[in-house]
Amino acid sequence: MGATGGSTDSTDSTDSTDSTDSETSAAATEACATPRGRGPVVAALMLGMALAALDGTIVSTAVPQIVGDLGGFSVFSWLFSGYLLAVTVTLPVYGKLSDTFGRKPVLIAGIVLFLLGSLLCAGAWSMAALIAFRVVQGLGGGALQGTVQTIAADLYPLKERPKIQAKLSTVWASAAVAGPAIGGLLASYADWRWIFLINLPVGVVALWLVARHLREPSRTGPATRPRIDWPGALAIFGAGTLMLTALVQGGIAWPWLSAPSLALFGTSAVLVALTVVIERRAAEPIIPGWVWRRRTIAAVNLALGALGLLMVAPTVFLPTYAQSVLGLGPIAAGFVLSVMTLSWPVSAALSNHVYNRVGFRQTAIIGISLAALILAAFPLLPYPGEPWQPALLMLLLGGALGLFQLPLIVGVQSTVGWSERGTTTASVLFCRQVGQSMGAALFGAIANTVLASRLGTAGDLDSVAHALADPSSLTAEASDHLRRAVDAAVDYVYLGAATAAGLALLVLVFVAPRRFPVLADPE
Repeated sequence: MGATGGSTDSTDSTDSTDSTDSETSAAATEACATPRGRGPVVAALMLGMALAALDGTIVSTAVPQIVGDLGGFSVFSWLFSGYLLAVTVTLPVYGKLSDTFGRKPVLIAGIVLFLLGSLLCAGAWSMAALIAFRVVQGLGGGALQGTVQTIAADLYPLKERPKIQAKLSTVWASAAVAGPAIGGLLASYADWRWIFLINLPVGVVALWLVARHLREPSRTGPATRPRIDWPGALAIFGAGTLMLTALVQGGIAWPWLSAPSLALFGTSAVLVALTVVIERRAAEPIIPGWVWRRRTIAAVNLALGALGLLMVAPTVFLPTYAQSVLGLGPIAAGFVLSVMTLSWPVSAALSNHVYNRVGFRQTAIIGISLAALILAAFPLLPYPGEPWQPALLMLLLGGALGLFQLPLIVGVQSTVGWSERGTTTASVLFCRQVGQSMGAALFGAIANTVLASRLGTAGDLDSVAHALADPSSLTAEASDHLRRAVDAAVDYVYLGAATAAGLALLVLVFVAPRRFPVLADPE
């Protein structure tokens, strides 16, 4: 592997995998990468990724129809929060299970659980039932996200992994653009329940392809029965659920310093401490200590956590900016954001030409440095400006983040053997999801604070956006005043995102090793 920018330096080899694991890694790659079976398995992975990606966006445009049919307007946000919570808190558990029992049974179980949740959602009779069934979907979605990424790394040697990662990135990007449109069409011309029913044929095909074509090696090593750390899994699930609930609902359902917020944060802190104690004593911990003891994995976890944080700015606040400040309609506002999803996969697919020359760490440093500059340039846009201006910045941002994220994921997966890859991949995705939840809470508070200071009254971005959506109720002066307030709020959010990019840069410079300790691919 000397062609990988010198990335085979064996520094930071603490807790390196033993010879048995290396043999299993080689067997896994050979078994999964047979020419006859790899194509159908890749198709299954892309379909599985499409299920998980679409489900995060397709529901959004159907909310009015769902609420009109089932009621429950005051709690509809849990359609998204419940799914996100279930996906996030189960990622570490599925990662460990895939290392213990193999990828195939975990992926099959995830697809089945996701399809069961989809079928239940389609038959929901109340908002409470629909939220509960969305959680079931999320439990399957956690298995899909982590296991698909892990199998992708198993299928391809290091030099070919950008190909599969670019395909998966393209699926995710396409889902981000197509999801809201598909959801709106189904809700308007058919019935909102079809949003969940269309998952069934896609999932059944993915399930058949995985069951028929994915072949895994017989595990070598001691013939001991695998032990599952159920106390650790429950502690992680409880701590994650309470913490993410506090982040998602704080400042919305209740004030940040209210009793519910303090109780949730306090209890989650206690459970985090309990999780650490349980995991230290467990024979097969869900989150092993080496995930944080190895500099490479710890640095990538922190850096991609910062990525989740900064991504809240374009994905959550840019559409509001495009509609409220630029006066665009929902479709045009979506296009301003979607250009980022065009450049990201292209940049990711070409990133191997960079990291093969300068290494994973240096490529990621280049990407996140560019991203920080682009995010910091957003407040410099003129008011009200033209739509092409933020669109150009998002196009550049997608290219920068493609250079940042993919080398880190490919690099960190290449530093571990087969029996540790699932846990490593899940820890990376878990940190990114937690960063996204923290970003939504933090930047939401920043935006509302700026709005309150500009308007002189308490308010939030959603209420101001709704007021601007009905211009007949406002005078020209009042409308301009509100637009300038939204512009200022989003500017501060982008400055916060640029700060998050700066933190990721500091992590890569001072925490990440100069060269990732890449394991040699089997011949």
